Amino acid sequence: MKKNILATLVLSTLFLSQANAQKLKKAFNGKNLDGWIIPEPNNDNWTVSKGILTVKSDDTRKGKTLWTEKHYKDFIVQADYKNVSGVIDSGIFLRSEKDQIQIGISGSLKRDLTASPYVPGKGYPKEADLSSLKKDDWNTLKVKVVGNTYTVWLNGVEVMNYTSEGIADEGPIGIQLHPGNEMNIQYRNILLTKI
Repeated sequence: MKKNILATLVLSTLFLSQANAQKLKKAFNGKNLDGWIIPEPNNDNWTVSKGILTVKSDDTRKGKTLWTEKHYKDFIVQADYKNVSGVIDSGIFLRSEKDQIQIGISGSLKRDLTASPYVPGKGYPKEADLSSLKKDDWNTLKVKVVGNTYTVWLNGVEVMNYTSEGIADEGPIGIQLHPGNEMNIQYRNILLTKI
């Protein structure tokens, strides 16, 4: 009897979790930047080839952000990224430039703070666990934003949860090219869904 009840509970939980699972859709088609607002002048800072978005600095080393055309309230965004060369300081902006999930080296702290939140005026209020980070390889970063709370997974491992007091209620999602650095980072499989 206890085994039957336990089995029923496990199956019910599994069914509910599958029903609540969100299907991620392509936000980047791998061919061009349709659906994104390309910063101008581009200067080859944002190029697409064979399913990969390459983000690299030019001689001016000016910062730019690639924004989605659509705006989002609650959402999940996921992307594979690979650090190619230089001092990587990139990240994913959440609804505005006020909340960002860092990818790479913090310009202020001079160390890797991937998957950690950056909030202007507060710096890095919480640091992610980087034990699942793969050096010199593709990593998968997933961010879930519900209300003012966001949760981050790195290569399938939950590494950070943070509640931001000042996050915008709605806005686009951005991929950052930080100013001042010589850097080259690649993205692929950029997926997104509203929840």
